[in-house]
Amino acid sequence: MDQIGSLLPLVLIFVVLYFFMIRPQMKKQKKEKSFIESIKRGDKIITKSGLHGKVADISEKLDAVILETGSGKMTFDKSALSYELTQKINAPVKEKKEEKK
Repeated sequence: MDQIGSLLPLVLIFVVLYFFMIRPQMKKQKKEKSFIESIKRGDKIITKSGLHGKVADISEKLDAVILETGSGKMTFDKSALSYELTQKINAPVKEKKEEKK
């Protein structure tokens, strides 16, 4: 019984780590993967380095996208696309309500 009591804190630490670190990271990876699979021509995206562009073409053979930017066309790996920033740029604009005085 004493051995179970000494292992209980280790088990609790693992459970806490799983629910607060591992599980959210897995959810984030799943969202990023579905985002990359759902990219289509004409989408406005941002790379992780901060380059804004519009998807001109998708190369399945190279697992890359061709972005049309202000300076021309560039090829990037799909893994270089930023999920968070792209979601912010494509989010619908919320109108502010006017305050009554």
